[in-house]
Amino acid sequence: MTVKTYISDDQNHLSIIVEERFDFSQHQYFRDAYSKHTNKGMLFSLDLSQTSYMDSSALGMILLLKDHAESIDGKIVLRKPNDAITKILEIAQFHRLMSIEY
Repeated sequence: MTVKTYISDDQNHLSIIVEERFDFSQHQYFRDAYSKHTNKGMLFSLDLSQTSYMDSSALGMILLLKDHAESIDGKIVLRKPNDAITKILEIAQFHRLMSIEY
């Protein structure tokens, strides 16, 4: 259960990787990963390629990230969810709220 971040050299693209389980136990780590990044127009990439489990609290955390991004005129992109995670995102209709790259 790990949240990792990588920031681009120009400080305008933050990649967040959630490994294994994405649930409420990751709440503080996830929030800490993005909250200090406030550059106007910033891109937040949430890499779900290593995420094997996601619950409803994770969906809420993604919405909080979306709110943060929008507050600084930024954008969020969800990247590489596996089939199980994709199904959860589709049921929650997240494709209507943000970009999802498969």
